[in-house]
Amino acid sequence: MTKTLRYVFNRLQGPQSHTCDEVLIKDALHAPQALLWQGKTGLVVPRTYAQNPNFETCQSVLAQQGWPISVRQSGGGVVPQGPGIWNLSLAWRQYGRPLDHAENAYKLLCAPIQNALQDCGVHSNTQAVPGSFCDGRFNLAVQQQGVAKKIVGTAQVWRRVSGPAIPAMPARQAGDPSDWHVVLAHALILLDVDLATVTQLANQVEKHLSRSTRYQMQRTYDLGRLGVSPELFLQRLQQHVQQQSAPHDQFLPSR
Repeated sequence: MTKTLRYVFNRLQGPQSHTCDEVLIKDALHAPQALLWQGKTGLVVPRTYAQNPNFETCQSVLAQQGWPISVRQSGGGVVPQGPGIWNLSLAWRQYGRPLDHAENAYKLLCAPIQNALQDCGVHSNTQAVPGSFCDGRFNLAVQQQGVAKKIVGTAQVWRRVSGPAIPAMPARQAGDPSDWHVVLAHALILLDVDLATVTQLANQVEKHLSRSTRYQMQRTYDLGRLGVSPELFLQRLQQHVQQQSAPHDQFLPSR
């Protein structure tokens, strides 16, 4: 019988550096991890943005406005951090090829959030929301007058690591990309946010970097506008994460 594993759960108080995800990846070598946290006020971009020749100038300009720019490991686009924004990070050790399991990782991340939203009377679905910042296929969105509005953004990182000693593991063949990884799945949740300000700031970044991408405030929403109590939602989210079975060290053969 397969043993049911639960996440080692922590809810951090006070603003945290975005590098707390790095700590989570290390801790996941020993047990599956779940972290509910808030970031320090600022903007976070993927590593590809840091390679832009105008990036340092952009950092300086936004820092002078009180919105320093940090670089994260995952892909996507510009995202805000700060008051009214919460993050859920899940990390576990997984065998296989990332492309075979990435969709399931997103589903594992979205499930407790959707359940918590449902407890608060909010129905959400996974979908792309063109025009929202850091758009992706596994956003969580709500429908407002027939228009999808993003309330949660998601991303993930797979980092190759040494796996546990499991005698039943098949031998890898030459050229086989399957291996052990730590999976970090991350959700950014808009609870009570000045959407006009964060959208304008995200557009500033894109403009300074001479990128054509522009974001539209009307494609995002937050739980405050839906009449949801932030503390009630966070309590429900914590409950659902703690009840969820973690996929840590499950051998899932590539399909």
